[in-house]
Amino acid sequence: MAYDAHLHLDGYPEARRDALLGEAFAGGVAGVVAVSMDVASCEVNRAWARRYPGRVMPAYGHHPEQPPLGEAALAALCDWIRARAADGEPFAVGEVGLPYYTRTEAEAKGEPFDETPYARQLDRFVALAAELDRPIALHAVYEDAGKALDLLERRGIRRAHFHWFKGDSRTVDRIVANGYCLSLTPDVRYEPEIRALAAAVPLERLMAETDGPWPFEGPYAGRETHPLMAADVAAEIARLRGLAPEAVARILDANTRSFYGF
Repeated sequence: MAYDAHLHLDGYPEARRDALLGEAFAGGVAGVVAVSMDVASCEVNRAWARRYPGRVMPAYGHHPEQPPLGEAALAALCDWIRARAADGEPFAVGEVGLPYYTRTEAEAKGEPFDETPYARQLDRFVALAAELDRPIALHAVYEDAGKALDLLERRGIRRAHFHWFKGDSRTVDRIVANGYCLSLTPDVRYEPEIRALAAAVPLERLMAETDGPWPFEGPYAGRETHPLMAADVAAEIARLRGLAPEAVARILDANTRSFYGF
């Protein structure tokens, strides 16, 4: 069995979603974490989670690579998430984080960029995850990971997941020391930076994801990104470490089950 620890289910065409999940579950995927982009995305993922209880774990939030929410909208989303907790629904907080790509693109053009409202929004979601004791799925790479870690540590977060992580060894050490997790995508098959992480990060801190429908290169060029590719991630991690694929897959799957509460 395999888990896709980070998937944008609502990013696939509406007519494709049911078949995609059916193929994934029939092919050995035990569950997927369906992360949200915005309020509408949260509603879509909640509906799929109710249709596939125990197999689709929704994560509710507002993706940081878009304008941050205003105060009223952010408060309304946080209240909506609290209502889901009050109803006893299983879920995580996410995808939330900091706008690394938006910020660096603006800076490369010589344009001013104010990260303050993004950081304020992330802190609200981190505080909410702490309040509700829910796992949090983060978009925070390179130097932004350290900024996110500052917030997580200050709020006493127990379960934080740095998805498609990219960063230096000191940041990895800090993630590991906190007992947090990071996940790798199918680009572990061909991206040197990701392959180095796959060989170095303690297995008990790793998960496999696809970030579908985001497209990949190398052996996946021109192919639809599919939850079944999460098994490829686990197999490649095993090859890089010289370990049995079945053993690594079991560890990554157990990590995901434990972290997200499948």
